[in-house]
Amino acid sequence: MDREAPFPEVEHQKAVLPDGLVLDCGVTIRPLSVAYRTYGTLNAARSNAILVCHALTGDQYVAERNPLTGRPGWWEAIVGPGKAVDTERFFVICANVLGGCMGSTGPREEMTDAAGLPQGRPWGIDFPSVTIRDMVRAQKKLVEHLGIERLLAVIGGSMGGMQVLEWAATFPEAVFAAAPIATASHHSAQNIAFHEVGRAAIHADPDWRGGRYWEDGRIPAQGLSVARMVAHITYLSEAALTRKFGRRLQGAPAVTFLEDVFQVESYLRHQGSTFVRRFDANSYLTITRAMDYFDLSNEHGSLAGAFAKTSSRFFVASFSSDWLFPTSESRALVRALNAAAAPVSFIEVPTDKGHDAFLLDEPEFHRALGGFLAGAARALQL
Repeated sequence: MDREAPFPEVEHQKAVLPDGLVLDCGVTIRPLSVAYRTYGTLNAARSNAILVCHALTGDQYVAERNPLTGRPGWWEAIVGPGKAVDTERFFVICANVLGGCMGSTGPREEMTDAAGLPQGRPWGIDFPSVTIRDMVRAQKKLVEHLGIERLLAVIGGSMGGMQVLEWAATFPEAVFAAAPIATASHHSAQNIAFHEVGRAAIHADPDWRGGRYWEDGRIPAQGLSVARMVAHITYLSEAALTRKFGRRLQGAPAVTFLEDVFQVESYLRHQGSTFVRRFDANSYLTITRAMDYFDLSNEHGSLAGAFAKTSSRFFVASFSSDWLFPTSESRALVRALNAAAAPVSFIEVPTDKGHDAFLLDEPEFHRALGGFLAGAARALQL
């Protein structure tokens, strides 16, 4: 595996906000850069904006070809003309999260005015700890920069769903409708454990160099690849792996006991090798920690208390074979929203595709989300 830093230089559209952001950890980042993309047209009343929040390894290129990988947008199945998130009707915003590696302020970006640290180099391992709330407050600054006071909707899956919940809890007056998908109000001990295995793999890579791998243009490719492989297993289901790969061998009809490789092994290796060409290891550590820290009940005293001030309407969706964020977590969200007297609809989509189902072709989910957003638009007479 190539250990040299593979990132080509890509100019991302971004807003540079000179006032910066005070993080939950107490560090001030100034200025703050938020890389983003928009789709569709903002109406005269500035009332048709939908913010899409991406998952752990996603980015702002939700509905167009990614300039770094050349791959289609990660949610083109949902976002686009005539789709569930209809860009002929809505103005769609998607921002790279704080701490990411696609243009927003993060470990790969040049250090700003942090006290006592030298400037003119990447933040690297010195990038401060961030929270999901920090990510959301950075998005709020972007939304205000775009001249939008209230979003029609905030939607997202997985870590994106955590951001949706944080939006509803922190800025209830700024969100008319919220769609947290395949997510939970906190990260479970099991999910934290999987993240820690990935982080340990990165730390064990000889090219990690205490997080200062950027100094000689290298990356901890082996460790980051293993982290991706472990995480990717959690995004699938046993049924999906069996259906796609079973015990079939790669390039051989039968076991020969001579360097045989199962198709599932080859698939995971491919996932790992392509990931290291597009994602920064320090960003991976930063963002996984933010997910692990997330706990709305702890922030607000109770889960229902997190939504006590909300006037938003909610659409909660889960997938039957998702064991990373199981349906029981979504039902807990629904109960808390009911306790807070918030209007909420819920759907569990039957599928064998696991957690990744929210990114894939699931017509029932697409119809339900599209109907929810259309109903929100009608309620505001858009």
